[in-house]
Amino acid sequence: MTEAAELPPAPEQAREVFGERFVDAVRYAELLAEAGVQRGLIGPREVPRLWERHLLNCAVLSDVVPEGVTVCDVGSGAGLPGIPLALVREDLKITLLEPLLRRTNFLTEVVELLGLDHVTVVRGRAEEVMGKLPPVHVVTARAVAPLDRLATWGIPLLRPYGEMLALKGDTAEEELKSAATALTKLGAVTTSIVHVGEGVVDPLSTVVRVEVGESPGGVRFAAKRAKAARTGRARRRRG
Repeated sequence: MTEAAELPPAPEQAREVFGERFVDAVRYAELLAEAGVQRGLIGPREVPRLWERHLLNCAVLSDVVPEGVTVCDVGSGAGLPGIPLALVREDLKITLLEPLLRRTNFLTEVVELLGLDHVTVVRGRAEEVMGKLPPVHVVTARAVAPLDRLATWGIPLLRPYGEMLALKGDTAEEELKSAATALTKLGAVTTSIVHVGEGVVDPLSTVVRVEVGESPGGVRFAAKRAKAARTGRARRRRG
């Protein structure tokens, strides 16, 4: 049995990025390195690069998230990027959406331990919760699926004129080109690639930004959204 990799000390950039929440960021890194590895949520080889490749890489997403908005982190897994984003942005209301029970159990433990009162954990798939969760301003995702597939899950969860922010690697430009037709059908009006984290991470974090118009999900989801709204109103009247 190989010996578990050791979590390196937090880099100086982490103190600057996480500020008053730096101690909580360290605790989260420790949880990922210990319970996260033990429960199979993160690979043991990732432990030595947890700070640069995971926590800081995700925290800098904050640079492109507007103030005071609602966020849904789709396929949150071990909480990336949702937890780092929550640690640096207490002005956001964040939902961590994850279908697997062992992951949602871990996420719930982390949220409670770190006192993240502005974060909610929801177990479910994106396609199952549409209409059950209020539409959000921003959908985030990291390493969930290729962009075209991710968009079919994430975009229908948005409010009109919302945006999906997907952390991607070297394939970002290629994925954006191949997903162009699918994105248009889903109601996307503007797409771009943004690089964030200058002075914090190297290489910079690559974010694919997809902005939607008045019909997130396009025609395909309009009927579903209308039905969900009617059902919600009926429940409130009965309540």
